[in-house]
Amino acid sequence: MKKTDFVIRFAGEGGQGFQTAAQGFAAANVQAGYHAQTFATFPSQITGGPTWFQVRVSTTPVLSRGDKLDVLVAFNEYAYETHKDDVSDEGVVVYDSKMLELPDDGRSLGVPFEQLGKSTGNQRAANMVVMGCLAGLMSMPQSILEDFVSKRYANVQRYGEKTIPQNIHGLTLGREEAVKSGFALGELAPPEKPDYEQLFLNGNEAISLGAAHAGLNFYAGYPISPATTILMWMQQHYVGEDRFVYQVSSEIEAINAIIGAGYSGKKSMTATAGPGFSLMSEGLGLAWMAEIPIVVCDVQRGGPATGLPTKTEQSDLYQAMHPAHGDVSLPVIAAGSVEECFYAAIAAFNWAERYQGPVILLSEHAFEGRNQNIRKPDLSKIPVENRNIYVSNNGSDSYHRYESRELGPFPVPGGPGSYVANASEHDGMGDTTHLPERHVQMTERRFGKLKLLEDGDYESDNTEAGIAVMPWGGSKGPAREAWNEIQGNGDTELSWYYTMFLNPLPSRLLEELRTKDLVIVPELNYQGQFSSILRTQGVNAESLTQYTGLPFKVGELRQRILNRIQVDAKEGALV
Repeated sequence: MKKTDFVIRFAGEGGQGFQTAAQGFAAANVQAGYHAQTFATFPSQITGGPTWFQVRVSTTPVLSRGDKLDVLVAFNEYAYETHKDDVSDEGVVVYDSKMLELPDDGRSLGVPFEQLGKSTGNQRAANMVVMGCLAGLMSMPQSILEDFVSKRYANVQRYGEKTIPQNIHGLTLGREEAVKSGFALGELAPPEKPDYEQLFLNGNEAISLGAAHAGLNFYAGYPISPATTILMWMQQHYVGEDRFVYQVSSEIEAINAIIGAGYSGKKSMTATAGPGFSLMSEGLGLAWMAEIPIVVCDVQRGGPATGLPTKTEQSDLYQAMHPAHGDVSLPVIAAGSVEECFYAAIAAFNWAERYQGPVILLSEHAFEGRNQNIRKPDLSKIPVENRNIYVSNNGSDSYHRYESRELGPFPVPGGPGSYVANASEHDGMGDTTHLPERHVQMTERRFGKLKLLEDGDYESDNTEAGIAVMPWGGSKGPAREAWNEIQGNGDTELSWYYTMFLNPLPSRLLEELRTKDLVIVPELNYQGQFSSILRTQGVNAESLTQYTGLPFKVGELRQRILNRIQVDAKEGALV
């Protein structure tokens, strides 16, 4: 029986260049019609240090990075010793035989990648030898990689006439080594090409494209891992009329710049990570108080302080919902996949315009380094909401924006209507006031506007079960795969719930969650942040936490869910 997926991990020192082979291998398979997902983890230094890059190729959509490895490509002894236990019993370790000596245990294949690569006449062809070897182990048709190489290096003026034949020669040499070795990992079933166009991109690219579709006018950003590539994408691609992109000198400048742009009627955004988001706290309070639409994307990483700047985590949820002092509850949308990064960015802008205030878009380090194929969005079917601008009917400027508890049109400076950007508590016109009744009125107005955002959609499955699993953000994929296995094996009955709209939650979803005996929340933080928030809203929620800097493994999460359910069952039996 042919295999339906393969998991390959490339491990070594940062700067050895194996990311090129990994990305290329994934892209080649996507081009052929397979589904692929990549995952990268590396230390917080410019070069060197233990780094690994994982690729999962499948005939069906990929939900997680995969647990056990079919192939480990080890570039040094430390990588071998660190990752060998993750190789499945039927898997193989591939290594450069001129650089490393491994025990002859019947599971290791030594190939002189660098030497063979240079023999093609291309000093950089070692990656092609690796790719060819992997294809041979998987019995993958040579045409898949050759087609990829021909398209990837088709620009003769840029790459030269010899690059394609040299790289194809490298692929052939690698395949020959795999065939000679006698290793056979099984043949990957042929792909079923989807009948729709696809994009192969990472989460930060998806966020950038979503912001562009939403009508972004003004982007200001300061470099910080893992959000920097959003700034880079904007600088390289987002040019043209009514588009302004600028690298500022600090996160404080970034938040104030986009507030100014939002105040002037423009759609504005910045992207940062936890430390930078902390610096934006006061500015976010201003945007909430003055009711100015902006979007702030926080690509979460391990914390606090500098923490784990190149590892993934889901520990900024408390901060995202309540970043400023005083009574503040900001809308939060958290993407759960690369594809959702695109749609979440659009939704964040729509929310900001609809309720006229700041919206937090949460992503994660795992998405910044994850490439995945997604359905190419049909932009004509994705609604974009725009600012309700105040226009005087009689030429008078007597309109008082804050007078009503209900949301009214937004007065743009230079047009009719009153001043709208006071950071102090204000009256209906926007003038400073300390009257108790005004503070009550304005506070209730600001919180009341959140009701406009309770129509977010959500996923649900097997809703009759009394115990539910409800992840958030990037834990969605592993949790869904674990849930699928539990249901498929008939282990127990579980409901499934998920939404990227975390604050406010969709009202119907909240009603359903309150009926559950227990809601299990897998999340990557120590405090169990989302389950804590759910409990304040009347949901009996409990977290399964992990704070290693890495995503959940499906098998481990599945077992933890089952263990937690068994605890409930035993306690019930004692009652």
